Amino acid sequence: MLKLIKNFNKKEWGLVLVSLVLIVFQVWLDLKMPDYMAEITKLVQTEGSAMADILKNGGFMLLCAFGSLLAAIFVGYLVSHLASSFSMKVRKRLFTKVEELSTHEVKQFSTNSLITRTTNDITQVEMLIGMGLQLLIKAPITAVWAITKILNKSWQWSAVTAVAVLILLSVIGTLMVIILPKFKIVQKLIDSVNGVIREHLTGIRVVRAFNAEGYQEEKFDAVNTKLTNQQLYNQKKFAFLSPVMYLVMNSLTLVIYFIGAYLIKDALMVDKIGLFGDMVVFSSYAMQVIMSFLMLAMIFMMLPRAQVSASRINEVLDTEISVLDGTIDTDTTKEVGTVEFKNVSFKYPDAEEYLLKDISFKVNKGETIAFIGSTGSGKSTLINLVPRFYDATEGEVLVDGVNVRDYKLEYLYNKLGYVPQKAVIFNGSVSENVAYGESLKEKTEEKVKEAIRVAQASEFVLKMDDAYETQLASGGTNISGGQKQRLAIARAIAREPEIYIFDDSFSALDYKTDAILRQELKKYTRDATSLIVAQRIGTIMNADKIVVLDNGLCVGMGTHKELLKNCEVYKQIALSQLSKEELLNGSK
Repeated sequence: MLKLIKNFNKKEWGLVLVSLVLIVFQVWLDLKMPDYMAEITKLVQTEGSAMADILKNGGFMLLCAFGSLLAAIFVGYLVSHLASSFSMKVRKRLFTKVEELSTHEVKQFSTNSLITRTTNDITQVEMLIGMGLQLLIKAPITAVWAITKILNKSWQWSAVTAVAVLILLSVIGTLMVIILPKFKIVQKLIDSVNGVIREHLTGIRVVRAFNAEGYQEEKFDAVNTKLTNQQLYNQKKFAFLSPVMYLVMNSLTLVIYFIGAYLIKDALMVDKIGLFGDMVVFSSYAMQVIMSFLMLAMIFMMLPRAQVSASRINEVLDTEISVLDGTIDTDTTKEVGTVEFKNVSFKYPDAEEYLLKDISFKVNKGETIAFIGSTGSGKSTLINLVPRFYDATEGEVLVDGVNVRDYKLEYLYNKLGYVPQKAVIFNGSVSENVAYGESLKEKTEEKVKEAIRVAQASEFVLKMDDAYETQLASGGTNISGGQKQRLAIARAIAREPEIYIFDDSFSALDYKTDAILRQELKKYTRDATSLIVAQRIGTIMNADKIVVLDNGLCVGMGTHKELLKNCEVYKQIALSQLSKEELLNGSK
């Protein structure tokens, strides 16, 4: 928690200082009222007292109450502003940090957990700052100030108050020990609830198609029940605090008056009025002390959960980035559009076995290189090393003759046009989706339309109600899988990059559309380098170079015709999809 609060700037610390001054002023006003009350008590019981004096002290009490109200309003406004601005800054820092995390680090936290940390966890900390800061300042000041005022009144009353305070501290301490570990469980359960909801909404079509609504409801009910039971457990324990607090407060008042009655009974007549006034004042101050500990108890109710949330936020903010930014942001070599792998091996940070082993090849500007192999052979992982979604464990990945680790990430990404295995569509119009992101070249309206045409998407886009301005839902739920893939390809084309990366990006297209698209793409991208991962032989058989992967090893490299003769793995894949005649015709 303190680690986050240290990020306050000078303006925010200034607001804290102003709030502190106003709270001290408010406490002083609150603690002055019992003095005026005691004076009024004495005046009422003293013969010959003037009504004007009673009204005067009553007026001062009203002024103190009004001043305390104004101070509380100003403090509430300042602290709310402070909490909101703090929340905004931390959420922005957290979001920016998540953007910098590598794919592996995102998977370590899980998407559901990162969403919870960016929303619910920050809200918990914001609530503590908004409510807890003023209570945290006010409670100890009130308690100490009130205690100093009552210490010299009567040792009997002071002893009773001390016992009441010890009882409260014992109850609060016990609850802290019991409940603090439980809040860590609560946040993890919220992660689980978010995960189930996200999974359900993402796969809603499959859920309905398989009549699995009941199964999903049971799955949600299980995690939701766990969260509910845990929250009920926590709240039941906290509910024990409230009756104890009021029991102690009311018992303390009763005991103070009980002791006061004996003291007044045994006192001399001249001291009785003074003792009665002291009893009224002491009772008021004792309630202030108890109320201070009640405020502290409220803080202790919020603090454990906020502390857990702050730890979860710091866990993300303190994560060391594995994919670090380089320094090169200008062309330093004569090579353009080249991609080279030099003895590249890769394994995940938490894995023992290598996923890719000793891969080497080079592709030059204007060439097309394709990657094929069985499922799990490492094709997608290999091309993901180029945009540095992961970094190679051993060896070098070079773009334009420079190690990708040496590039500034922004500059490297501007060289690439990336089409992922699963097409991603954002909430917005067709044009906005195709023109998405920044690039070195300006994306005009004509270029966007041309990219849509080349990607064979014009046919369905122009049939939409608003054509290029048709609004697409997040995830592209209002268009088909093939349409999403074509728009994702158009997005890469609109960038006019040096290097295209297609990660199995034609799988949802029919053979006719696939063939036409590749034909148009070859014309449009003749000066660019293309890296293609595909499962279909027909998609890659005309590539300049084909790399065949099997269990992370390169078992063949060459043209379609060469591999049919020299690579048994490629030949088996090819024969499983096409006849010998089709293969021979395609290799001519």
